[in-house]
Amino acid sequence: MSEFWLISAPGDRENLQALERMNTVTSKSNLSYNTKFAIPDFKVGTLDTLVGLSDELGKLDTFAESLIRRMAQSVVEVMEDSKGKAQEHLLANGVDLTSFVTHFEWDMAKYPAKQPLVSVVDTIAKQLAQIEMDLKSRTAAYHTLKTNLANLEKKSMGNLFTRTLSDIVSKEDFVLDSEYLVTLLVIVPKPNYSQWQKTYESLSDMVVPRSTKLITEDKEGGLFTVTLFRKVIEDFKSKARENKFTVREFYYDEKEIKREREEMARLLSDKKQQYGPLLRWLKVNFSEAFIAWIHIKALRVFVESVLRYGLPVNFQAVLLQPHKKSSAKRLREVLNSVFRHLDEVAATSILDASVEIPGLQLSNQDYFPYVYFHIDLSLLD
Repeated sequence: MSEFWLISAPGDRENLQALERMNTVTSKSNLSYNTKFAIPDFKVGTLDTLVGLSDELGKLDTFAESLIRRMAQSVVEVMEDSKGKAQEHLLANGVDLTSFVTHFEWDMAKYPAKQPLVSVVDTIAKQLAQIEMDLKSRTAAYHTLKTNLANLEKKSMGNLFTRTLSDIVSKEDFVLDSEYLVTLLVIVPKPNYSQWQKTYESLSDMVVPRSTKLITEDKEGGLFTVTLFRKVIEDFKSKARENKFTVREFYYDEKEIKREREEMARLLSDKKQQYGPLLRWLKVNFSEAFIAWIHIKALRVFVESVLRYGLPVNFQAVLLQPHKKSSAKRLREVLNSVFRHLDEVAATSILDASVEIPGLQLSNQDYFPYVYFHIDLSLLD
């Protein structure tokens, strides 16, 4: 499972023994894989500061998780046909996310533990805010490019009635710059090809004999040219409709056709040029944002542990990885039982609630006698 429970308990002898009991039970019952989660000793500051940080870190946690999920989705969207390989780019410090979480070490160089907690949190908050700002600008530019390209490509799709003809016709298909003659394009249903060849010259006066030619066709019909005198255009259109032939409104403009083709080539080139740098930026900054997120989790454990267990700072953090979803309920019961002494009243109510009652489920927001935070990587899979 790509889910982790980050908990802490006081570091005194009684609770260290409780942690050992937890490890023994969860190991024998194959409920979870447990590892110690090292958190440095920070400068605690005042109680008011910790209470304020508790609230701020909660909001920052939510923001960071939302940001990395958006970045993961951006990687998938950018990779398009290769989205199955997106996981190769969703790494943290060059390793897969599970390995990073299970082998977490506080980055002293990036977030010095000797600084006041407020400063550490502020550094992470500014870092994530900058990443989000850059993400918005970079992805917006790429999405605009993709949208413009998709709109042009959409013109090349569809049937002969709606699609662009600039990539189908050529100058040689038309009589151009004539004062009297004009070439029309006519869509003829496939079953009516024979009828068209027999009748197009007689649909109106002044149709040039043997002037029709099949330019292209799709599964429904074909696109034919026909040349006639300008003054009979409306009469020809009317007679064509009566015979289920459709004159496609089209004016051959060489400059406009060239402009469309150049625009398509430019957009394809721009997309290719932006793809590599954007994907590299997403890979690097996804890693940075994910690392910051796990550091936020560590900070939350530290702050909540001090608020819950008091001073001097003395607690042990443990990372649990449930083996399967079905064992989560049993694992929760084990934890509540092992640590019920931390808060007898709350633990008793939790244990009572763990009895199977239809419609009742424990959520991540429920109160537990130990410090608890959830890390869910499943939405990044």
